[in-house]
Amino acid sequence: MIKLENVTYRYKKGKDILKNLNLTVQEKETVVVMGKNGSGKSTLGKLISGILKPKEGKILIDNLEVGNSKNKEELRKKIGIVFQNPENQIIFNNVCDEVAFSLKGLSQEEIRNRIDSSLEKVNMKDKKQEDLYELSLGQKQRIVIGEVLAKQPKIIVFDEPTTMIDSKGKEEIYHIVENLKKEGYTIIYITNMAEEMLLADRILILQEGEIVEEIRKEELQKRIDAFAQYDIKLPTVIEIAKRLKQEGIEIELEDYSMDELVTKVKGLIKNS
Repeated sequence: MIKLENVTYRYKKGKDILKNLNLTVQEKETVVVMGKNGSGKSTLGKLISGILKPKEGKILIDNLEVGNSKNKEELRKKIGIVFQNPENQIIFNNVCDEVAFSLKGLSQEEIRNRIDSSLEKVNMKDKKQEDLYELSLGQKQRIVIGEVLAKQPKIIVFDEPTTMIDSKGKEEIYHIVENLKKEGYTIIYITNMAEEMLLADRILILQEGEIVEEIRKEELQKRIDAFAQYDIKLPTVIEIAKRLKQEGIEIELEDYSMDELVTKVKGLIKNS
């Protein structure tokens, strides 16, 4: 469990970026964090992952306080973070060397097993002997995710991981995160991409360092106005359902897939 208690963060001689934030994230929950640039999204991710330390309040992960030097090694095993630009996280040229970097102290057999397992989860096992400079940006991002997974954390923070990647790469990472959800990882997913809110169990909207809305996935169609209020675009499938409703055709979605929408529209046509 992740728990933030009255957390405030400010840069030197600056205004508060996050203001008296209280938040609990349950084990195996996926929380998507949205909001305009400057709302504090990335700062929240860096605080949870221990890169930054709150100026006020405290952050607990499984009752271990983030920022306490005594907990540093234990917390490092529990949580990993993936940033926007994979090239900022990559150190080595070779894929195997990169994934193995954080696995010091393990046997060679365990290192090999972890490399294979983590690369398989990101569909990059066939690239493990290649040089990273030969890979696309989307492939590099998948290698970075694999490197994080190799450490076997319980919690992963994704800080706008698809912002710099083409549409095919976005889709691949989206499916990887879906699979990680099914495997029971706790995920904090920071994004401004409308389609990616559908990964959530719960969506947080930040504005000027405060949580102004908390919306569960099953409430999405009922809370459309909240997204409009904070100038956040809706996923395509919800936008289509919204327009159908304006034309007098009401469709209640459950998993928010396009297949589900098409099936329900066909059912209405068949029964009309």
